[in-house]
Amino acid sequence: MAKRDYYEILGVQKTSSKEEIKKAYKKLAVKHHPDKGGDPEKFKELSEAYAVLSDDTKRRTYDQFGHTGFDQRYSQEDIFRNANFEDIFRDVFGGSGFGGSIFDMFFGSGRRQRKGSDLRYDLEISFEEAAFGIQKKLKIPTLVSCKECNGTGAEHGNLKECDHCHGQGRIQRSVGFFTQVTDCRKCNGHGSIAETDCTYCHGDGVVKETRQITVNIPGGIESGNRLRVPGAGEAIAHGEEGDLYVMVYVQPHKYFERNGADVHLTFPISFSKAALGGTLEVPTLEKSITIKIPPGTQNNTIFRLREKGTFQVHSRARGDQLVRIFVKTPTKLTKKQTELFEMLAKESKENFIPEKGFFEKVKDVFM
Repeated sequence: MAKRDYYEILGVQKTSSKEEIKKAYKKLAVKHHPDKGGDPEKFKELSEAYAVLSDDTKRRTYDQFGHTGFDQRYSQEDIFRNANFEDIFRDVFGGSGFGGSIFDMFFGSGRRQRKGSDLRYDLEISFEEAAFGIQKKLKIPTLVSCKECNGTGAEHGNLKECDHCHGQGRIQRSVGFFTQVTDCRKCNGHGSIAETDCTYCHGDGVVKETRQITVNIPGGIESGNRLRVPGAGEAIAHGEEGDLYVMVYVQPHKYFERNGADVHLTFPISFSKAALGGTLEVPTLEKSITIKIPPGTQNNTIFRLREKGTFQVHSRARGDQLVRIFVKTPTKLTKKQTELFEMLAKESKENFIPEKGFFEKVKDVFM
């Protein structure tokens, strides 16, 4: 099922300020908080929207790429981790959110111990690969779940109830008027332990391995963008695998420069070509094409080649290629060329006679 737009969830506009977004969330959070009888999924949806739109970096990413591109960059834990909800609930309820953080409410207090480490991979791609997109196969040295024990750490997968927490996975103790609940350290919150350690992984539940992962690089990606591959990080016993974050770096091109989805090219032509006009063969990202140069073309004239730029991320729309003409003035002339230019100058009557008041205007600028 497609995710709803974050702005729609909170009932705000894309132009809404952070204060307006906070006010909208506060009103809806009070109504839908589970401790007030609200729907937990509805409350999570509201809180996720607020966590993204209240963070300037995440909001810019979401506005640019939408849900598809955003979810490639941020996991659910990334969205909620470090999001500041406490001041909202302190203002409304006089506390920190009914006795628990938003992160713990959605993922459990032990979630971070039961997820493998995230990994980072720096990937350099060519200008053309970034423009059109490509699949890359990466070799990632990492920890993977032990196949011999299915990641349990137990020989043949045989587990028994943890004798420390009696299978609960949690340890509860009272300190004065307060009750503290923590994950069992012996079984790491799983509730069971190995009868005998797996001989292949020595009871760790994970082994080192080089994993081959295929990553889809979307066309239009820019240098510095990050892609998230869920579950491609390190494994952990009795838990989930972390994520892989691919940092993309685009090599500069020898001729082309990029501005968004548009590609820019500066192309030199001769003085005579600019004056007389004609045709010109220019390169594009795919193949060379012929464009028409009208007589009298001036230096820095720009020709736009529609849909010859890069793709836009997560879209089949393409930018344009802009060809800026650079008229090369000849520097070393033969005797014959010199005579021809002198004839041209004489024919064109190129003696410069400034209009009345010209020197006064120059004087005003520089004096």
